[in-house]
Amino acid sequence: MDEFQEILEDFLIEAFEMIEQLDNDLIELESTPEDLDLLNRIFRVAHTIKGSSSFLNFDVLTHLTHHMEDVLNKARRGELVITPDVMDVVLESTDKMKALLEHIKETGSDEGALDVGPTVQRLEAVLRGESPSEAAAQETCEPEPQPEPAEEEKDLSEMSEEEVEAEIERLLAQRQEEDRKRREAKRKAEAAGETVEETGEKDIAEMSEEEVEAEIERLLKERQEEDRKRREAKKKAEEEAAARATETPAAQETAPAPQSAPKPKTETKPAAPKERKASVEQTIRVDVKRLDDLMNLIGELVLGKNRLLKIYDDVEERYEGEQFLEELNQVVSSISLVTTDLQIAVMKTRMLPIGKVFNKFPRMVRDLSRELHKEIELVISGEETELDKSIVEEIGDPLVHIIRNSCDHGIEPPEERVKMGKPPKGTVQLKAYNEGNHIIIEIVDDGKGLDADMLKMKAVEKGLISEKEADQMSDKEAFMLIFKPGFSTAAKVTNVSGRGVGMDVVKSNIEKLNGIIEIDSEKGKGTTLKLKIPLTLAIIQSLLVSVQEEYYAVPLASVLETVRITPDEIQSVEGRSVLRLRDEVLPLVHLADLFDVERVFSMGEHAYVVIIGLAESKLGLIVDSLVGQEEIVIKSLGEYLKGIEGIAGATIRGDGRVTLIVDVGALMDMAKSVKSSMQNLEATEAKREKSQPSDYNILVVDDSKTDRTIMRKALEPLGVTITEATNGVEALNIMKDGSKSFDAALVDIEMPRMDGYTLASEIRKFNKFKNMPLIAVTSRTSRSDRLRGVEVGMTEYITKPYTPEYLMNVVARNINLNVEQ
Repeated sequence: MDEFQEILEDFLIEAFEMIEQLDNDLIELESTPEDLDLLNRIFRVAHTIKGSSSFLNFDVLTHLTHHMEDVLNKARRGELVITPDVMDVVLESTDKMKALLEHIKETGSDEGALDVGPTVQRLEAVLRGESPSEAAAQETCEPEPQPEPAEEEKDLSEMSEEEVEAEIERLLAQRQEEDRKRREAKRKAEAAGETVEETGEKDIAEMSEEEVEAEIERLLKERQEEDRKRREAKKKAEEEAAARATETPAAQETAPAPQSAPKPKTETKPAAPKERKASVEQTIRVDVKRLDDLMNLIGELVLGKNRLLKIYDDVEERYEGEQFLEELNQVVSSISLVTTDLQIAVMKTRMLPIGKVFNKFPRMVRDLSRELHKEIELVISGEETELDKSIVEEIGDPLVHIIRNSCDHGIEPPEERVKMGKPPKGTVQLKAYNEGNHIIIEIVDDGKGLDADMLKMKAVEKGLISEKEADQMSDKEAFMLIFKPGFSTAAKVTNVSGRGVGMDVVKSNIEKLNGIIEIDSEKGKGTTLKLKIPLTLAIIQSLLVSVQEEYYAVPLASVLETVRITPDEIQSVEGRSVLRLRDEVLPLVHLADLFDVERVFSMGEHAYVVIIGLAESKLGLIVDSLVGQEEIVIKSLGEYLKGIEGIAGATIRGDGRVTLIVDVGALMDMAKSVKSSMQNLEATEAKREKSQPSDYNILVVDDSKTDRTIMRKALEPLGVTITEATNGVEALNIMKDGSKSFDAALVDIEMPRMDGYTLASEIRKFNKFKNMPLIAVTSRTSRSDRLRGVEVGMTEYITKPYTPEYLMNVVARNINLNVEQ
């Protein structure tokens, strides 16, 4: 049972691989019926599947493929012309063949899968030279391999290598059919309680490989003996031409003969095994899960490499000029290079040619052109371009809808094209090519193009946009209306279009892949639709940005450009921030508003805007700074954190910190509900007028409770508000919290967790606190300590001991508070 299952799996894999290209070959054959090599290739597919299915006792599949093989064989011999009607029947047979294989894959049997009788009758009608539609209502239940080929049997010596192999397969199939009938007869006899007489002939399914080879030789010898007898009969017939005139045609029909029997045997027997051996050596089938696991391990290795590079940079800065740095540099560079090469190699194992997706479109366009009564030619280029397996699986549906759209709405009927001075046959081009870390897929048609005014009118009619929006819309924006849910320009609903769901599917799928869609169209000339998709979704290039003290990674595939602007360039329209960039007006939103990040930094003289694009949409993200570009590995957030809006995952950066990866598609949706503008930000940061001493807030930072009490007592006469912190970390968190606004800070130098120097340097990183007075209160009196205090941003330096009056006057002077003694 296990052996049979293994053979069955191999058969299904091989069969699906063979029929994958079959549709394309058949479409090509329809346009070039004289291509004998192509016809032979198609014939071999049908013949191989018939032989294998016969060996595995899939009678329904054998029955269908046998008749399909006969039709192709007749075309091969030049006795049948491949017309569109004939091709319809052959393509229908191919569809039935696929359905049967799917059923076998699911159930292990082809019985009860579907009724192939009508299709077989149409194939038989083609063989008889009749119209397929006039096929008789009679269904043939069992395949009969002998009748058709027997009419024009060739002599073995006159056959090509492929024909000899085909003849061996036919003889084996015939023998297997005899075995099957014997088994059935034996089963019936045993069920009826009758004794069965053994023939002594072994069932071919029970034979070893050597016995099968011996059986093939025996069958070939029998066939050669038949050829010899036919030659003798023909010779006698020619000598007695007058007496045997009626027998001569029959002899000629079944005659051709071999000169030397051993020749075909020695030529063909090694050929088949050699071919099989070569294919095994060239390809190894690997479980996809293993590749996924390997990709995960490579991801961890990339993270380790990034961490190693960061550590090396730190070591190089600390031990500049040391001899060991050169050796360390060589090791780090080597590991980095090998890791990158290994990453590329593993990614390539997951790559599939996009031709896997493109292969189904020639058949689809051919069927659509007949259904729509149009003449359409599909021209494919770049099918060898490779993409990650996960993306190949996702890109199929969008392309189906785009090409159907081009055929239905784009390409005009032949008579209309002729009136416009175009050739009657329309062309749809499907191109794929690489551009950096992306693949570009272009769908170009030479049809009627998009009418921007008509699209706007339809959108207004359906309530998708207002008349005011339509008037302000550019032609390029109007083209993007076709991606709106429910939008359709079809006059009536058909099998091809009219429901307004196709292009919406395109938009959602491309967004899922972090891709971008562009449309360019000229009325009367045609339309070009361009998809820009990243090569892989596992390890990506990203742009790291910072918002306050948070870091985010934006997939570089979605970043169109970055610009530096001044606050004056930000304008407000209907409560929303916008930016005029060249000829476009882009909506702006601060990344802090999207993720509710407390704004502790103030906006300086400049702001950075990251322009992101997804499908047809663009958005400007205001960030505090651009950190740089980095290769990142996408990690899942896990069960508890998954589903957070706007976050696609996380990554570990070179310094070991976790950075969140933004979901560009979700950001686009979130931005629609954010109304905060930069003007509001500036308004919140305007300094409040202070009318009394208690409006002033002083932060006292010291690990000693006694010192804090002394400072508080010294400042009590001023009437200011005092906030206390026991160390630098606590003080920094209080300031970052933003719930209180401080006018000055008294800072001790010697403190646990974070000393006063470090606290001062951290505070000065915030634009909001860059002018806030920082007063050092310490017992460290050396000149170097004072200089270091100045370097980190201390405003004043008070040494202990001090008088309360002195401390009060220094604080009052720094916060501009009048003190009357």
